[in-house]
Amino acid sequence: MNTPLFIARRLNKTREGKSFTGLIRKISMLSIALGLAVMIISVAVVTGFQNEIREKVIGFGSHIQITNYDFNISYEARPISKEQDFLETLLQIEEVRHVQKFATKAGIIKTDEDIHGVILKGIGPDFDWTFFRDRLVEGSVLDLTEAERSDGVIISALISRRLGISAGDDIFVYFIQEPPRIRRLTVAGIYETGLEELDELFVLGDIRHIQRLNNWSEDEIGGFEVLVNDYRDIPQTTEAVFDIIPYHLDARSIREIYPQIFDWLALLDMNVYVILFLMVLVAGINMITTLLIGVLEKTNLIGILKAVGGNNDFVRRVFLYNAAFLIAKGLIWGNLVGLAFAWIQNRYGLIKLDQESYYVSEVPINVEWIHVVLLNGGTFAICMAMLLIPSYIVTRISPVKAIIFR
Repeated sequence: MNTPLFIARRLNKTREGKSFTGLIRKISMLSIALGLAVMIISVAVVTGFQNEIREKVIGFGSHIQITNYDFNISYEARPISKEQDFLETLLQIEEVRHVQKFATKAGIIKTDEDIHGVILKGIGPDFDWTFFRDRLVEGSVLDLTEAERSDGVIISALISRRLGISAGDDIFVYFIQEPPRIRRLTVAGIYETGLEELDELFVLGDIRHIQRLNNWSEDEIGGFEVLVNDYRDIPQTTEAVFDIIPYHLDARSIREIYPQIFDWLALLDMNVYVILFLMVLVAGINMITTLLIGVLEKTNLIGILKAVGGNNDFVRRVFLYNAAFLIAKGLIWGNLVGLAFAWIQNRYGLIKLDQESYYVSEVPINVEWIHVVLLNGGTFAICMAMLLIPSYIVTRISPVKAIIFR
């Protein structure tokens, strides 16, 4: 029988009434509960925000791009053949979900009153519309076929507002080259992601327009976009892709294409680390206070336990077990509060944001159970570790003096 655990359970069940110790215990439990709730919410919000921005950037550029080496300095890339021997091997990579052709070309949309510089992203019938279909606010996606070139384009709501364009309107796109070219295109749909840096740039249209503008053959494209099953698979998949493509081609991950955005997202992790440190520190200090007050109040009990043969380690374990019960109660309430808030926000989106400033219209939530488990385990372990040294105060209590202590 674990005697220290048995005694700790009995102490934990003892009602403190309106005593000072009872109040301190409740405050300590509340601090742990609020601390854990704040940590769960902080991690869920930051990872949710990172996921939202990450998905938007990937929606514009895919996970991995295969192009000529000169593509990193200009949107006017040298073409490559769409018939490549490595494509069959590429599709056999387990992490690869889809491969699609693309090309880009800089242009200017001109209306009667305004002009706006854009990047026309040429796509084909193999394009995965999942991302843009979910973010359409007007019109529809392009119905591209191999048989006939489409004059439809998809523009962003930001461009639509700036130029006063609606779905169904015709637009004139000017391409600065020798000789200059003009294309009359029809707005088939309008999307909105909230990521202004990319919304103001990209217009999606048929890749055959770019082929004709650049005097390319039907076999020539700007490159391939590779979509993977999981964002975390990008590094190893990029290496695998790089190993199978010819020497004159390059494989770049989305992190390499937009390093400034992903570096900014990585900085948000520091905010989470600071919050976690402060919350655990406050909870730990409150638990130390509770332990010391508990030892002071139970001085008589300590003397009795020592008098009947209990050594210092025995008595220390009684108080550590008692503290563990208190921490566990706080963690349970913290989980309930934190997860309840996350569920409500994820379901109903009660807290709204200015999309122009934060790139999202409401506070995003991403709850991963591994994070919840680690936060619970880490909080419990750190709080218990912080109690080890203060618990040695019981070694300084004399049994005789403790028994007569009032």
